[in-house]
Amino acid sequence: MLTELDENQQLSQNIIQMLEEIDKDSTYERRKFIKKITDSYEQFEQKKNGKYTQDWQAYNRAQMREKIFIMNILDELLCYIPFPERNGVGKKPISFRDKIFYLVLQAYNIKSSRRCIADLEIARRLKFVTRTPHFNTVLKCLKDSSLIPYLKHLIQVSGMPLQQVESDFAVDSSGFSTSLFGRWFDARTGNESEKRKYVKIHLTCGVKSNIITAVNITKGNFGDSPQFEGLIKDTDKIYNIREVSADKAYSSRKNLQLVSDLGGIPFIPFKRNIKATSRARRSGIWKKMLLLFSSHIDEFNHHYHKRSNSETCFHMLKRKFGSHLRSRTETGQANEILAKCLAHNLCVLVQEAFEIGIILDFQKCADIQIAHN
Repeated sequence: MLTELDENQQLSQNIIQMLEEIDKDSTYERRKFIKKITDSYEQFEQKKNGKYTQDWQAYNRAQMREKIFIMNILDELLCYIPFPERNGVGKKPISFRDKIFYLVLQAYNIKSSRRCIADLEIARRLKFVTRTPHFNTVLKCLKDSSLIPYLKHLIQVSGMPLQQVESDFAVDSSGFSTSLFGRWFDARTGNESEKRKYVKIHLTCGVKSNIITAVNITKGNFGDSPQFEGLIKDTDKIYNIREVSADKAYSSRKNLQLVSDLGGIPFIPFKRNIKATSRARRSGIWKKMLLLFSSHIDEFNHHYHKRSNSETCFHMLKRKFGSHLRSRTETGQANEILAKCLAHNLCVLVQEAFEIGIILDFQKCADIQIAHN
């Protein structure tokens, strides 16, 4: 009877042999593609007696010091962002830097604006912010639409210390509930009902650390596939993309070709109405991935199921920072979600700093241009 290690080795050899078989009598372009698949294939990891290999000492140290480390990391990160200066007559307005610090710290604490003022006073004494705001000021910051591009930019560049760690990414979407209700008409029954409105978040995350690399906010009834291009292009600004995994909602020739043009391999399953015989009418990466999907589904699924890490990312985000939005305006809801995402990324950085010893250096982020709306 084969041991678990022998079974894994045999399975790896079978997959490589399988890819070599479809390489026979093929064009140079296909041979190049199959070689890329083979080279990027990762050996199955050995299970260690079925035990969860969490470094509990590093985890405990990270959790005990998390809040103060988050303040320090956020302060350093904000130092490299070129915020515009506001000059004018009268009282000096609150800076963009302070506004972002207010929102992220409130999102991290999951408390009302009143109850987060004490932490903001501590942040002021530590010289992270210039002044302690009134609790209504924090609420006004949520309604500032000019913060949205800066928060998105900070989410992207906050993952720069993990550039060498992350090369495979997952794309997915999820909803955050709000306090608003809307009327829904059921065409089948002819009845009207009230349902809670929700806001949809589209994101790309790394499959190893669950760092969020790009994010977009839309209404709950917006489709997933149109958001794919922007998310992948934003991710490509920071990371070298090797693989992208997503579900059938993102299956389109345009999306597959985009990942291929950026040097990655798209593992997106095909819908049922796509027949294997139709691949002769296709070209490029679509045809190649359809061949792999239809002929070697086990190898395809091995890469595709990295997409499950996006579910883990959403679970971490909602479990720690809440799945309900307090804001009632679209701008406030967007800022609230983005602040949660940035707080999530800072928590990931603290954890990885203790577990794998990454160096938190953000100097390069000053060279990345901020995309304004």
